[in-house]
Amino acid sequence: MNITVTDEAKKWFKEEMQVQAGGSVRFYVRYGGSSPLHDGFSLGVTKDDPIEPVVTATYDDVTYFVEEKDVWYFDGHHLKVAFDEKLKEPAYEYIKESDVKD
Repeated sequence: MNITVTDEAKKWFKEEMQVQAGGSVRFYVRYGGSSPLHDGFSLGVTKDDPIEPVVTATYDDVTYFVEEKDVWYFDGHHLKVAFDEKLKEPAYEYIKESDVKD
């Protein structure tokens, strides 16, 4: 699994969540909502420090990560974080690992 974050999404995290260089953004499982991967669960996001990160990606000195206890949610998918221009918020795309060419 890997995490990619588009430039537009990085800008949103800096402006809306006030994430600064040296900071961290955690993607975690929330009970409620729905996603293409699991009905009844959705992806949450918060500023947090890693404890047991299983996946990390660093852009502009900001670390984006998923903890060990939440990796089950991704079910063999990579996470791409883009930006939805209409909704003015991050948009999450789940890309099946087997569909990615090396």
